[in-house]
Amino acid sequence: MSKENQKLLRKLVAPYEKSDHMKSTIQLLNTLLPFFLVWFLAYKSLEIHYIITLGFAIIGAGLLTRIFIIFHDCCHHSFYKNRKLNSVLGTITGVLTLFPFKKWQHEHSVHHASSGNLDKRGVGDIWMMTVEEYQQATPFTRLQYRLYRHPIVMLFIGPTYVFLFKNRMNRKKARKTERLNTYLTNILIVGIIVLLCYTIGWEAFLLVQAPIFLISGTMGVWLFYVQHTFEDSYFEWSEEWEYVKAAVEGSSYYKLPKVLQWFTGNIGYHHVHHLSPRVPNYKLEDAHMNAEPLQHVPTITLRTSLASIKFRLWDEKNKRYIGFKELKHLKGIKEMPVQSN
Repeated sequence: MSKENQKLLRKLVAPYEKSDHMKSTIQLLNTLLPFFLVWFLAYKSLEIHYIITLGFAIIGAGLLTRIFIIFHDCCHHSFYKNRKLNSVLGTITGVLTLFPFKKWQHEHSVHHASSGNLDKRGVGDIWMMTVEEYQQATPFTRLQYRLYRHPIVMLFIGPTYVFLFKNRMNRKKARKTERLNTYLTNILIVGIIVLLCYTIGWEAFLLVQAPIFLISGTMGVWLFYVQHTFEDSYFEWSEEWEYVKAAVEGSSYYKLPKVLQWFTGNIGYHHVHHLSPRVPNYKLEDAHMNAEPLQHVPTITLRTSLASIKFRLWDEKNKRYIGFKELKHLKGIKEMPVQSN
């Protein structure tokens, strides 16, 4: 992609970078109010049958995913024009999604500034090794990596660890405001849990909240995973890395059915988001449709995205993802007897 085309893309997307106060407020209302209502209905349905409760939990998980997208926009100060309002709303939605606002804002900013850069992996992303790195790694490191990339660990065990434990701790060298925000988030989360357990009982709380938490957590990790893990993605070392190419070629357009697109806050237009994080989620589709060059970005669907599960390593030579099975055909490595999917 030439420098001229990169400038053109930035210019085409720029008009969509301003938030709309009314649209933001409407989205806030049509997300938070239904979430609390569905949560209440899930609780009341415990008196009828737990299958009904699980049905409400699935809807609640979708709404919680949408709440996370609002939280995500607040982290980019793109949901409202007022930065303080974004911070307050981000902290509140962070309590609901179990994410400390300031901490995640920092990590996610690093992710945007380094996505697709092989020299700057490790913050705000999923652990990814190149074929050469894997070949040179110790048997123990390979075992760790295989376990980490296993779908059960990555989509179920991993989110539980991150949301319940890792998010509760401050990162090293965090600024005072970031540390205080994490403490405040933790206190509010504990306070809400204690209040709900006291009023409705801990059993009822867990029966409702656990499936919502597990389903939404899995949805969130899956979305993040497939939006950067597809066969012909983009990864380069620093000397060759380019921000716009990383955004357009290294972030997928996840073409979802309209219902799922609504619940996921248009985050399937991830290439637009990485090109310009200041575009609020409700303008991502318009930005995509009105920028002709973006019509040709890597596109995946629900069906084709399932192939991403098998992608484990980045093949620098052929510039594509491969799986562990495909690795066996490459020279110079004796595979460990570890079962993988």
